[in-house]
Amino acid sequence: MTEGLIVKLFGVCIMYKRIFKRFLDMVFSFLGLLLLSPVFLLVTIGLFFANNGKPFFVQQRPGKDERLFNIIKFKTMNDKKGADGKLLSDAERLTAIGKLVRKTSLDEVPQLINVLKGDMSLIGPRPLLVHYLSLYDVDQKKRHQVRPGITGWAQVNGRNAISWQQKFEYDVWYVTNISLKLDIVIFFKTIQKVLKGEGISGEAVATAEPFKGN
Repeated sequence: MTEGLIVKLFGVCIMYKRIFKRFLDMVFSFLGLLLLSPVFLLVTIGLFFANNGKPFFVQQRPGKDERLFNIIKFKTMNDKKGADGKLLSDAERLTAIGKLVRKTSLDEVPQLINVLKGDMSLIGPRPLLVHYLSLYDVDQKKRHQVRPGITGWAQVNGRNAISWQQKFEYDVWYVTNISLKLDIVIFFKTIQKVLKGEGISGEAVATAEPFKGN
């Protein structure tokens, strides 16, 4: 009896990962874009003027099975340079509207387009920089066994306030334990974190510390 139940639960989890998760991603990303379209338009206009006509930030990131795709985010930093011709620090380039957009996590909204395209999922390990690929150990690479997400288990358990090692442990744990119930928990925890503004970099730091390997 117990073995039969375990087999059924395992089958449900596999079915969710392979079929239903993608279906739910498509439905909710479409609805999200539809409902947030007024906000999307206002933020786009605001950042267009704040960033000299560049409201979006596009960059290659590794997705499922380490396949590269172009992630889309709202551009929260301008491209101002110093007297030496080099870009100013992240904190100096973070615009006023960019700070608000980042604090409210609205910079992530354009990634709903990535979810619709199949590059990403609503929930999964965050897609990180391409040059980090060569720095991961065997366990850390497991984070690429699923589509990356807009939010994930690491994000609701500390985001930028925890170490890289802890983030990767959370990512791999998620890959191993992925389920509808877990995704629902992450979804509501994400809303809670966004409303409280928890886990975001401090005032003097515009971006998280870069990963330098183990």
